Amino acid sequence: MGSKNKLKRFKENETFRNVFQPSRADLVEGNYKLKGNWRQHFFKNDNPLVLELGCGKGEYSVGLAQKYPNKNFIGIDIKGARFWRGAKTAIEENIENVAFIRTQIELIEYIFAENEVDEIWITFPDPQIKYKRTKHRMTNTEFLKRYKKVLKPEGVVNLKTDSEFMHGYTLGLLHGAGHEVLYANNDVYKQEGSPEEVTSIQTFYENQYLEQNKPITYIRFKIK
Repeated sequence: MGSKNKLKRFKENETFRNVFQPSRADLVEGNYKLKGNWRQHFFKNDNPLVLELGCGKGEYSVGLAQKYPNKNFIGIDIKGARFWRGAKTAIEENIENVAFIRTQIELIEYIFAENEVDEIWITFPDPQIKYKRTKHRMTNTEFLKRYKKVLKPEGVVNLKTDSEFMHGYTLGLLHGAGHEVLYANNDVYKQEGSPEEVTSIQTFYENQYLEQNKPITYIRFKIK
């Protein structure tokens, strides 16, 4: 994407009522007004709150929002020019139960209050295979601690990935730490019984992986 195109998208994001771009300073200093108030101030209902972390173009957040009108969805990504597409689609199609936040995933505990979130989706994260990159792996112990802080006690996390490494790493970590694995499947399109929300929504990149015959894996779990 050219820098001109990116700038155009950044400018457009600023005009979207469903896009939030808090500064790091605002978040870390604890001044963020929507923390603990997402349902009340933005969605204006008491429906469950679901996050998609690393939402890319926002297709999954928008797809889930269309599928579940009685839930609220928030896609989070540091790359605003990417989720511009999802935000614009939501506005064009009057999908009121989805929003997007431009920020780093490690700041989520500054954006959401304890027990504010019902469910988390992590879709096709970078597996960060190199050992030096493990601190950025989105299901590592540090990230799980952050998720636990904002999740309700019964809250669940969903991991959908094309990376067999990420699938195996996460399963091993969950079992080793005594977290509760509710469901695991190492090829959701070939094995029966895959949850419908896992197979009925496909992202741009997922379609590419499927064309390459890469198995898509899925884990649903609770953090203890």
